[in-house]
Amino acid sequence: MKSFKLIYLQIVTEDSRLIDIPLADGLIINKENEASTWLLEAFVAESQYKEFASFLPAIDGEVTIQAVITKKDNEPALFNTIMRTIKQVGDHYSLLFVGHIKKNRTKYAELLLEDLVHKGLEGEELIKEFKEKIISRPKLATYN
Repeated sequence: MKSFKLIYLQIVTEDSRLIDIPLADGLIINKENEASTWLLEAFVAESQYKEFASFLPAIDGEVTIQAVITKKDNEPALFNTIMRTIKQVGDHYSLLFVGHIKKNRTKYAELLLEDLVHKGLEGEELIKEFKEKIISRPKLATYN
């Protein structure tokens, strides 16, 4: 098994919207087993939990999540997961997901360009936006 710091977590809704999960702390574990299973634990403040709780599935419900691991500059990884537990721990909640990486990482530049083209940008406007966003690296859904 290998463990990593969970830096950023988002729920991907059925209509491809991204719901940020504001982490107080987080951990992700690659179990390195034959099933290629990953465990993701998000630790969030109770006050912030209420802002996104309606987007969480019931226990044992499926949810797609997007996670940035180890460093904020890393590309997000997409996971198909099952919500295993939601436990209150003092004034925080622990959310435990079990799942698998959905697909290999997409190159960020390709994903960004595709997103900008889908928004109707072209020519000089496309080039300008691409140059700005390749540096600022806004979060993007890793599939459509």
